[in-house]
Amino acid sequence: MIRIAIDAMGGDFGPEPVIEGVVQALEEKKFIPILVGDKEEILSFLPPYYVDKVEIVEAGDVIDMADAATDALKRKDSSIFKAVELVREGKADAVMSAGHSGATMTSATLRIGRLPGISKPGLATLMPSTGVHKTLVLDVGSVTDCKPQNLYEFGAMGEAYAEKILGISSPTVGLLSNGSEDSKGNELTKATFPLLKNLKGFIGNVEGKDIFNGKVNVVVCDGFTGNILLKTSEGVVATVFDLMKLYIRKSLPAKIGAFMMKKKVFVNMKKQIDKDEYGGAPLLGLKGCAIISHGASSPKAIKNAVFQAIRYVESDVNTAIEKRLSESH
Repeated sequence: MIRIAIDAMGGDFGPEPVIEGVVQALEEKKFIPILVGDKEEILSFLPPYYVDKVEIVEAGDVIDMADAATDALKRKDSSIFKAVELVREGKADAVMSAGHSGATMTSATLRIGRLPGISKPGLATLMPSTGVHKTLVLDVGSVTDCKPQNLYEFGAMGEAYAEKILGISSPTVGLLSNGSEDSKGNELTKATFPLLKNLKGFIGNVEGKDIFNGKVNVVVCDGFTGNILLKTSEGVVATVFDLMKLYIRKSLPAKIGAFMMKKKVFVNMKKQIDKDEYGGAPLLGLKGCAIISHGASSPKAIKNAVFQAIRYVESDVNTAIEKRLSESH
């Protein structure tokens, strides 16, 4: 059975939503959660029925959001460090944390290690799309200053992930640029373009709008650009919904129309763009699986992050990544 090490103390709201999300996941799937943190506090939130369905590893320290990312490597009694070590030691198949994302990425990269051929892991996330599949974007915050080789590796990893996890038989890969023409871009994207041509699914440059219109399955960019893109998109979604509510309240016909659409249109739309549906972002390129969840993750988000970790392990996507890198050289 798949074993997942979970940083129970990470997140903005402490262990309660993390444990609730794990319990929800246990109600739907069989796996072994290893909750890492303050045992007494964990047990205070864990329903008695589930006590014998989890393992608990004591950790007396928590990396705070204000701490430096490298602190996790020095503070070996922290919940993040101990959860990562379980994967390193082969006692868990995956690690998941809604805590300090930089600390999780740093400790996972240095303690679990990278796959052969990967210089730096990339953080991937799914973006809503009008196409059949959501669009995978990477990197969204792991490597802010990238070299062409990093972007090439992101493309190979994204292509493998889209095939093995998203079930796309021949995924397409695009390089995010300021125009779709081959000649467009900055120094980084122009130097990356010929490298990405080695990937079977590479279709050239794509623009920001192409992330959402179904033109491409995987979009490659540096972590600085990707993180801004991610947070801007979240802000746009929130603003659009706020504006809809504002204008609906001002008009009786709009209120009636909104009520009639509520059950189908709005529910389906919210599901498409709700970040809780994804749960977290996988850090691709590790000799294992690490899922980075949002600090404000709800129990639903934690549950879906657990499911994502299970799918990752079951798919053996890491073998596919290694194969793609060897084939495209």
